[in-house]
Amino acid sequence: MAASSRAQVLDLYRAMLRECKHFSAYNYRTYAIRRIRDAFRENKSAKDPVEIQTLVSKAKRDLGMIRRQVHIGQLYSTDKLIIENQEKLKT
Repeated sequence: MAASSRAQVLDLYRAMLRECKHFSAYNYRTYAIRRIRDAFRENKSAKDPVEIQTLVSKAKRDLGMIRRQVHIGQLYSTDKLIIENQEKLKT
């Protein structure tokens, strides 16, 4: 993988994880983070530039979807779960 595409993939990975942290619902947040990590690990060994570009395009579409879902989730906010309150006490 070329240095520029590696940097592009890492930036996209970080942006997706950063955006997922804005989900107001704990279950959506943890699922999205886990799914992103798994997907990037699964495709870590991709070498073909065309395949990499296809995966990057899909990830960009997914990032847009995450941003829309976060926005919708903020419109319909719910109460925090007990586990979220416990996490704040630990930190």
